[in-house]
Amino acid sequence: MKDIELNDPYTTPYRGIYAICDKNNEYVEIVEHSNCYGGAAWSKFHYSHSPLILKTRSIGNMIRYLAKTGTCKLELKPSVAAAGIESIIVDKDEVHITYAGLGGGGVGATKCRAFAQGVLRCDYSESGGGRAARGTVIVPRRERVLIGIDDTDSKEKGATWTLTHNIAKELDCPESVYLSHSLVQLFPVSARTQNCVSTVLEFGCVDARSTKELLESIKGALLKYSVSDETGMVVLRNFNAHEIYPYSRKCRSGELTREYALQYANDYGVEIWMNGNGVIGALASLAWFSRPEESVRMDAEIHDA
Repeated sequence: MKDIELNDPYTTPYRGIYAICDKNNEYVEIVEHSNCYGGAAWSKFHYSHSPLILKTRSIGNMIRYLAKTGTCKLELKPSVAAAGIESIIVDKDEVHITYAGLGGGGVGATKCRAFAQGVLRCDYSESGGGRAARGTVIVPRRERVLIGIDDTDSKEKGATWTLTHNIAKELDCPESVYLSHSLVQLFPVSARTQNCVSTVLEFGCVDARSTKELLESIKGALLKYSVSDETGMVVLRNFNAHEIYPYSRKCRSGELTREYALQYANDYGVEIWMNGNGVIGALASLAWFSRPEESVRMDAEIHDA
């Protein structure tokens, strides 16, 4: 038998909590990076009943809550609605999120989230046992930055999906948090390395300065490590990528030209950071951020775009 010592046996802190806001602060996507998926899945079920929550999704060990900002009254009930999000308030460059829960749900609503990375300040009541508890965490307000990349490899060397992930992982930091990586299957055109797949990276950035540093660093790394002269890198700074989906559907069902891609990007506010032929697939990838299981399928559709 191995005797163990636990510093705090009844607290499992989240790895991180991040709040991605739209430009008008009307909607927020709360991204919770869990250390215990079982507990996070329990929260996902119960929190989905909160009036502020519009949609919930899980990607790996991250749970995402698409929500509207504001305050609501929770009617907590043991077993069926034992925890929830009571309020989401955006105050300048901070987001205040108030959780509430019963029993173990109260522990999750307080200390487990209060001690997560990314939390600036917190305030919470005593929790555990059969008590009801409430906790507020204050996290930086972030905006979504999407980076589409394609054509970094050659017939002999490289793989775009590995290079982009390794770059993103290296640049992950408190100011620019690396949130997701999706491989996007494209129409198998003749001018391809092999599988015709592009990649979209998703970051949550706290301000323009951190965004600029992130994007310049990604471009610098691509220039350093890409083995192709046709690398494409495009950037969309927006809460969603709905306007890119029609283009993406075309790119996943037929062959498009570079000129068409550049014009479409210009029409819909997409920044071109590297303008090789890879911009065709890079632009198509943007619509599939945080959808890594759907984006690999040619027949997949985005129904909420």
